[in-house]
Amino acid sequence: MIGKVLGNRYEIAEKLGVGGMAEVFKAHDSLLQRSVTIKVLRSEFSTDEEFVTRFHREARAVASLSHPNIVNVYDVGQEGDVHYLVMEYVDGEDLKSVIRREGRLTPARVVAIACQVCDALEHAHYHKIIHRDVKPYNILITKNGQAKLADFGIARESTAATLVQTKNLVGSVHYISPEQARGDTADAQSDIYALGVVLYEMLTGTVPFNGGNPVSIALKHIQDEVPPLQERNPEVSPEFDRIIRRAMAKTPADRFASAREMAAELKAIRLNGEDEETVSSATMVYEPARSSGKRLSSGALVAIILAVVGLAIGGFFGLQSYMQVPEVVVPPVEGLLLADAQRELESLGLRTSVSEEYSSEELGVVIKQDVEPGSRVKQQRVIFLTVSRGPEMVRVPDVIGRTLAEARSRLRASGFEIGEEKAVTDEFSPPGTVVRTEPGPNTVHPKGDKVRLFVSARSPRPDLIAVPNLIGLEESAARAKLAEAGLLTVPEVSKKVSREYPAGRVIAQDPRGGDEVQEDTVVKLTVSEGPGPEARSVTVYNNIPNDGQPHTLVIVVRDAQGEREAYSGEHESGERVSRSVRYYGRATISSYIDGNLVNEQTFE
Repeated sequence: MIGKVLGNRYEIAEKLGVGGMAEVFKAHDSLLQRSVTIKVLRSEFSTDEEFVTRFHREARAVASLSHPNIVNVYDVGQEGDVHYLVMEYVDGEDLKSVIRREGRLTPARVVAIACQVCDALEHAHYHKIIHRDVKPYNILITKNGQAKLADFGIARESTAATLVQTKNLVGSVHYISPEQARGDTADAQSDIYALGVVLYEMLTGTVPFNGGNPVSIALKHIQDEVPPLQERNPEVSPEFDRIIRRAMAKTPADRFASAREMAAELKAIRLNGEDEETVSSATMVYEPARSSGKRLSSGALVAIILAVVGLAIGGFFGLQSYMQVPEVVVPPVEGLLLADAQRELESLGLRTSVSEEYSSEELGVVIKQDVEPGSRVKQQRVIFLTVSRGPEMVRVPDVIGRTLAEARSRLRASGFEIGEEKAVTDEFSPPGTVVRTEPGPNTVHPKGDKVRLFVSARSPRPDLIAVPNLIGLEESAARAKLAEAGLLTVPEVSKKVSREYPAGRVIAQDPRGGDEVQEDTVVKLTVSEGPGPEARSVTVYNNIPNDGQPHTLVIVVRDAQGEREAYSGEHESGERVSRSVRYYGRATISSYIDGNLVNEQTFE
């Protein structure tokens, strides 16, 4: 994969790791000139519909989230049989690596990391998204100490201690909640339980429950009480033990009601506790001298008072500088290239988070900012920018030979506007049908462009009738169409062997379709006596829009047997649907989502 370019913009630079389902790479985004993380579904799963669905689950979940403590998902795509996910590149390491290297973390650092993860979970839970796999592997720590939660619903470590049952029991077994271990549905309290396990591991350097195999560990989560925190780290505050036991309560209702509530409890420890860093930097303790029985001299007393007053004043000004973050005025950056917009915002001490969408604007231009220009905000505020991906390019459908009404419908369904409609004389095309389009069929153009239609004019001689095209119709339908046009046919028809059309279908006519004849002219028909074309099948794939709404998918087949609906069903947002479709002879298979044409393929 190294050196491969995905989506014509993401160049794979180096391999970062391997999970149970995917390989992770660092890549360079040539469009927005930034480093990104690419998660590529492993080849052995690319043909497995369930695994592909699970792979796209993370994109659907995290794409709706925007938070500084959650790894952003930028894009999701497929190139051949390669399914990939494009995410924010985090310059740092996962929390598990930190714990392995350093062992126990200081209480102040534990609180800082856990509160950031709580903030991320609170944001996700507010948007009805459950992580289901909170663990140190999925918590990334940047070089400046910021924690970012990753891997919503996809990553599975390839270790013996990872449960791989995909329908009911998910998540790494050391961090799994009792309800998940029993196969019940995970909810927000399941994430809080897992964070309690992570908190325990940060403070002690070990997980609370271990065993010889995943099943025995899962049973301990269901049955055993949490080992006392002080047994493994006597120096830690008892308040931590109380918080962990509540987070890891066996019954979800006994846990914290929300991640926000858990964060508030942790912050109270940071403010009121006396861990080494806090004591050494901000607190001095004075013990009265009891053994000598002597009173302090007035000079010593004055020195103590002055020291206390000095510390109080210093603490006041320090708190003021901490609380009073400078405000800045947000500049207008819409219309700027992303690099220029980020440079201007960062010069004011603001941070940025970037997403993309199709637009008529130039590639890489900022088209939206979430904070109005002129607003006053604190420095370090994250400004969310939406950047243009350029116009969405779509293929012009082939509407030649179709009626004007049908051509308009199909073009609009594909996202095009109807341009000039010009009547032209064409002796080979029935009146009212499309003869030519500009741009031509199957060419790729920006969505929203206008397509000109050239339509066959009616016969200049009103006394002549255009013979309808009857090829492929059943004999009864062909006779009805001739009668409607004011033409005749003989009772007996010629029959001929045909492998192109099924028995009973018209395979030839005289005069031909489009010819102009007098009223009551007899049209001779030749009908197939079989055996007709062999049945074939093909798998049709469709991606349901990822907009949080259900959508109706309809697949229509036009082949030697005529036009019919091969499939109709409702699907969830972001779902990838595959259906096997049977066809006969040359066929056009069209997919419609909510009545709009989204995919059309021709098969011989």
